[in-house]
Amino acid sequence: MRSRRRGGFEELARLPWPVGLIAGLVAFLLLHEGVPAWMASRGGPLAQGFFQGMGGIFGAASWILLAGCWLAALLSFLDARRKRRLLETRTDLDSLAANGWRDFERLVGEAFRRQGYAVEETGLGGADGGIDLILRRDGRRTLVQCKQWRKERVSVNVVREMYGLLAHRRADDVIIAAWGGFTPDAARFASGKPIRLLDGEALLAMVRTVQTGQVPPTERQEPTLTAPAADAPDCPQCGSDMVRRNNRRNGAQFWGCTRFPACRGTR
Repeated sequence: MRSRRRGGFEELARLPWPVGLIAGLVAFLLLHEGVPAWMASRGGPLAQGFFQGMGGIFGAASWILLAGCWLAALLSFLDARRKRRLLETRTDLDSLAANGWRDFERLVGEAFRRQGYAVEETGLGGADGGIDLILRRDGRRTLVQCKQWRKERVSVNVVREMYGLLAHRRADDVIIAAWGGFTPDAARFASGKPIRLLDGEALLAMVRTVQTGQVPPTERQEPTLTAPAADAPDCPQCGSDMVRRNNRRNGAQFWGCTRFPACRGTR
């Protein structure tokens, strides 16, 4: 199965590391000082003696909770540092998917996190698809699926499945990030719908943008793959449909093959 129920420790380790530090301190003070004092103040002398005897148990439990919360905070800190390094070391298309599908999902999540999104990682438990990330920003929820496929483009069936999850999960839009790109049918289906398709080139452009940090998070726009227009020419190299793209250096538009990066035909 792709997902499983997580325990409290795992959930805490997935939160920002300062949360674990604060939770540990609060739990420690409550169990070590607050609860014993409150219990000792209740009832008569016999009850007070009983509660005072329980002080050692509460004291030991408070230290255990403190250690557990701070360990979760340490794991969260190390995970955040790993994601930062993962993103900062991506330099070309091949490096985007060099470390496997798990790190590909982490990379995509970190790229959106740098843009000001709150990122919930839901899919780090299998390589078979599904909702990998949930993004939240400005009151909107976005479902994200990540495909690290190198030898296969995402088909229209995958896009349809993600589109069907919009209403079921009460989300606002869908993003599919696929290193190997999308079939022409997939791009056509996404046209006019709240679906953004990020191929390898578009994802690399997004990563490079957040690496520089020149654009404020609230103003960043994710590069997207546009569906083929009615007047789109055929690729001169492979005959596939072409889509309009923007040159990242000068902003000029050009026709690019939908099979990029497998085919680099342009007009």
